[in-house]
Amino acid sequence: MAEPFARAFWIESPGHGALRRESLPAPGPLDVVVRARFSGISRGTESLVFHGKVPPDQYQAMRAPFQAGDFPAPVKYGYSSVGVIEASPEGLVGCSVFCLHPHQDRYAVPADAVFPLPEAVPEARAVLAASMETALNGLWDARPGPGDRIVVVGSGVVGSLFAYLSRRIPGCSVQLVDVDPGKAAIATALGVGFDTPETASRGVDLVVDASGTEAGLVTALGLAGFEATVLVLSWFGETPVGLPLGEDFHAKRLVLRSSQVGSVPAHRRARWSRRQRLVLALELLADPVLDVLISGESRFDDLPEVMAHLAEGPSGVLCHRVVYD
Repeated sequence: MAEPFARAFWIESPGHGALRRESLPAPGPLDVVVRARFSGISRGTESLVFHGKVPPDQYQAMRAPFQAGDFPAPVKYGYSSVGVIEASPEGLVGCSVFCLHPHQDRYAVPADAVFPLPEAVPEARAVLAASMETALNGLWDARPGPGDRIVVVGSGVVGSLFAYLSRRIPGCSVQLVDVDPGKAAIATALGVGFDTPETASRGVDLVVDASGTEAGLVTALGLAGFEATVLVLSWFGETPVGLPLGEDFHAKRLVLRSSQVGSVPAHRRARWSRRQRLVLALELLADPVLDVLISGESRFDDLPEVMAHLAEGPSGVLCHRVVYD
């Protein structure tokens, strides 16, 4: 019989987190109980949430599945949990699953909220699933074609995954662009090119901003060719962003487009559900080279201190993995 309590990470107030002991609701007839093995920290979004920088008009749009509490705090937030089912009405006990759940050591959720891991995807790598889903959705929004010259500004996890997926399109030339020359090793491992903003190719067909910075988005606009698309994967929260739309933005007839994983793009929505999209994202994690995007790990017990550190934006951090006992 499952223990009646669980521990979960809560943002108690902007910039301060703690582990709380809370009751584990008795599972219903259609629920499963999951014991977490790993969770992943999406540093960009979770840092904004940790610092209380979600704009009030986005409180509802930014709610995560199984979130508890409300923005700015106290709130239980996160969406990349991997674990093992320890109680189930459907014979799934022992099955490794992914769930869009906050950082918590044990939880009960409806059975249709968990996603069995493909055999080729280990639990430790599956924490990348939410980021892969975001990159996949961005690719659907951008709709690149064979032979396109693609530049991705910002070699964080989502940008790197977008570049990784794009390189599979026949004839495409793909570059990661970052201000940190040390990120060249990531690009090499993923099989794409690398440049700094000063040396990046210009006049390209598609530019993707995944930098999370105003400077990165300005760089993206400058690299785009005539009638090219600039796709914005960055989310800036409440931070205002200034863009040079009075220079050659109009002369080049640029398309500035946003992408957000909350919705399947309109041209696929009639045939693809969000569940189908996440199932595909998990399947796309079968390649061991993607382990290069895990930049570190720490124990769940240390998460309050670790989250505070990661939210300050230390260099070199990609996906940080949380390990549960």
